[in-house]
Amino acid sequence: MTSQTQRRSSLRPLIMLAAGAALLGVAPTVQAQRDPAYQAAREAGQVGEQPDGYLGHVTPPTPEIRALVLDINIKRKDAYTRSAAANGSTVEQFAFTTGCNLIARTLPGEKYRSPDSRWLTRAAGLPERDSRCL
Repeated sequence: MTSQTQRRSSLRPLIMLAAGAALLGVAPTVQAQRDPAYQAAREAGQVGEQPDGYLGHVTPPTPEIRALVLDINIKRKDAYTRSAAANGSTVEQFAFTTGCNLIARTLPGEKYRSPDSRWLTRAAGLPERDSRCL
């Protein structure tokens, strides 16, 4: 088996997870969390999407931003846990796949964490994502 074929085979579970996330509505649930405080923090560059599927602090957070991120991440983990169980995957696999999708859907000007852990600002082009993202 060539390394290209091996890579495709190892990505197959991630493809299935992404499809499952879309079918189960996990991504819309996460997107629905954009309350005004979250949207303001996102637009101000205080928070951003991470490859692990969770929201992160880009700048040192205020207590309000810390509480907001914690609340969103608790809701995300709950959604990932339920969806992973329904799809026969791990929470980490499901969260990673969702993280790939959330980073892909960031808008120009929004922050996201690159595969090498740098916080980047989304430009007009595609964001830098983990090579395992499809």
